[in-house]
Amino acid sequence: MKTIVYMVRHAESPYTEGTERTRGLTLKGKVNAAKITEILKDEGIHTIISSPYARAFLTLEGLATALELDIRIMEDLRERHFSDDMITHEELMPASKRMFEDPDYALPGGESNTVCQNRAVDVFKQILEEYKGTKVAIGTHGHVMTLMMNYFDASYGFDFTNQTSKPDIYKLQFEEMELEKVTRVWEE
Repeated sequence: MKTIVYMVRHAESPYTEGTERTRGLTLKGKVNAAKITEILKDEGIHTIISSPYARAFLTLEGLATALELDIRIMEDLRERHFSDDMITHEELMPASKRMFEDPDYALPGGESNTVCQNRAVDVFKQILEEYKGTKVAIGTHGHVMTLMMNYFDASYGFDFTNQTSKPDIYKLQFEEMELEKVTRVWEE
């Protein structure tokens, strides 16, 4: 029995320090969220689940409305906590690379890849079990999405996460807990 999961990386969001949970979408992000609705509305999705972060939820809100579905929020699908200290984009890239090279490495106060992956994959496995044989859309983030995919296929790592876009959509086909196929659905 095949289970299909659409991993939907959130649309563009304005970065403001301290608003990790609440920041919404930019105008471009809102336009792209509407495109996601158009792409996914006829896919036969039964369930929509999201990270608790507003940008992930808002990216799928139009789809939920179109399908007359509620969005189930799951806390452990949130993006990884990188650090308690403010870090610049220039500092983030080498740190991120190191985290993929050494999964137990973490910035001060932040989550390692191992910690983030374990919490997210635990929830992901629950989703696969609970919604076996159906189609599920998950509103997610770049790093946590990559780490979930990496658990099932080690080829998804640092290079993959850096080539994804905001938004992005990946269709994952599972047989039980085995990832059989991944297809990129988003078209820029």
